[in-house]
Amino acid sequence: MRSKLSRKVAAVAAVVSITSLGLAACGGESEDPQSEPKGEGQGQVEDPTEPTTVSFFSWVGSQPEMKKLAREFHQEHPNITIKFENVPAEQAAQVLTTRIAGNNAPDVAYVNASDTADYASRGAAVDLQNYIDRSEVVKADDYVDAFKTFVTYDDKMWGLPMGGETTGLFYRTDMFEEAGLDGPPTTWDEFEEDAAALTDEDAGTYGYAVFAPESAYYWYPWLYQAGGDLLSEDAEILFTSDEAKEAADYYIGLTQYAPPDYLNSNSWDARVAFAEGQVGMYMAGAWFAGTLAEEFPGIDGKWATAPLPDGSAGCKTTIAGDALVMMDQTDHPDAAWLWMEFLSRPETIARLTYKTEGTLLPPLTSLLEGDEIVEEKPVLEGFIDLMPCGVASTVSNPKWPRIETILNEELGKSMYGDQSPEDALNNTAQQAEAILARG
Repeated sequence: MRSKLSRKVAAVAAVVSITSLGLAACGGESEDPQSEPKGEGQGQVEDPTEPTTVSFFSWVGSQPEMKKLAREFHQEHPNITIKFENVPAEQAAQVLTTRIAGNNAPDVAYVNASDTADYASRGAAVDLQNYIDRSEVVKADDYVDAFKTFVTYDDKMWGLPMGGETTGLFYRTDMFEEAGLDGPPTTWDEFEEDAAALTDEDAGTYGYAVFAPESAYYWYPWLYQAGGDLLSEDAEILFTSDEAKEAADYYIGLTQYAPPDYLNSNSWDARVAFAEGQVGMYMAGAWFAGTLAEEFPGIDGKWATAPLPDGSAGCKTTIAGDALVMMDQTDHPDAAWLWMEFLSRPETIARLTYKTEGTLLPPLTSLLEGDEIVEEKPVLEGFIDLMPCGVASTVSNPKWPRIETILNEELGKSMYGDQSPEDALNNTAQQAEAILARG
């Protein structure tokens, strides 16, 4: 995700080297060769008749709740054992790609949802549409549209969304009061006015925080609010439109209200500036609410959340999340599906999102519209309201991550004043056209 907020949280929490990944092949007896491709069949998916091991690649396997779920699953499916293959979040994509290339992929992988199209386009994932159509648990229509977009490729679902977040505005109520501001901004003009009012370089306080290393992702909400987009469905470049240029000018202009010490840093580090009262407004996903409550309890009552200010296109925001994919190299597709289906039960998704200590959102409309989630986590209410505004920023194009890297670098140069925002977009577009033209 990028839209990769949920992965980012885990990734920067601790940098750990991979000492042993357990790359051995899955245990258990192989299933009989199937007469149809993986993911094809009729009727209810049956349990294997002999002991079978399903390998589960993720950065969440060490969590106590996930281990508990694996034990519960084994009780329901005694012939299936889940083998956790844990990897640090910041290394997961690279390690998984290496394993795919080495013909040693796991059965099921927990991935950044926006990477799903890439695995699908390379033939590394299994088309889940037939399994979904046969399932009494997984209801495709219940997924929030933006989450569903992440895992859709060639009009089929190749992944099952597990959880995520919308991006909203966090603001320091104490700093707003001191600056004479009576509430959060609701428009772009108000946002810039508030950022200016909160900025006092002599006092070391600033209105907002921007960071060049993540400049692309944090530009997207402004782009969508201006009515712009990244790519069309047929891979036409859209981020050089008048709307995109307007959004880039506005976004890069916010640098004047941001602490320069954090310009070469990242969003995770900048949370400290917000928590210490150096920054009055901060854009982040729902995860940040849990982080503030856990890591900075001393500022309870001094911050609040609000939707991002509306642009000319109204309510728009980025959305990020994770998903389950079945790898094409699996020898146990039916057993792998049963594990994925078990994790996708609404009650299980609730246990893995808002019923945890964190503040992730479930990807299911039925859970988001229920009373329980707000009762469990009142701070999530505003982020739930933003769900219909969520835009899946990868536009499900497998080539987008490479383009995004360039966009990130070019917008970052603009933040440092090395080029204009318009030049940043044009330079990115020139390189993107070459990437999209390749077979």
